[in-house]
Amino acid sequence: MLRERKTYNKYSLKLNQSNHILKYGRFGIKSLSFSRLTKNQLNALKWIISKKLKVVTNNKKKFRFWTLLSLNLTLTKFNIESRMGKGKGSIYTQAVYIRPGMILFEFDNITEQQMRNLFNYIFKKISFKVKFIKALD
Repeated sequence: MLRERKTYNKYSLKLNQSNHILKYGRFGIKSLSFSRLTKNQLNALKWIISKKLKVVTNNKKKFRFWTLLSLNLTLTKFNIESRMGKGKGSIYTQAVYIRPGMILFEFDNITEQQMRNLFNYIFKKISFKVKFIKALD
């Protein structure tokens, strides 16, 4: 069982694999700016994407969708009235830092027009700059 730790950002900044090229799908969404996504924001984004994918593909289950983000940061917080010097506080959520060039999501088995329609919808929902990319075939 994984136990959440109250660390001071001692996670590895380097990943074992490259996260700026497409690995699984034909299309992807790449970040262009720094940001931080919490667990709730990421889950809401996944839900929005899966709902829109069903609408775009006319409810066909043939599309494939990968999330390439792993939550590697625990966020802690004290209550407002507490004084200084009493430790770190309890964990209230997890998050992931997003750097420019990271691929956030990958898609497969959909047409380019469907993907552009989906990207235009997602672009309005995300609070940071993203870019639509496609694999070189």
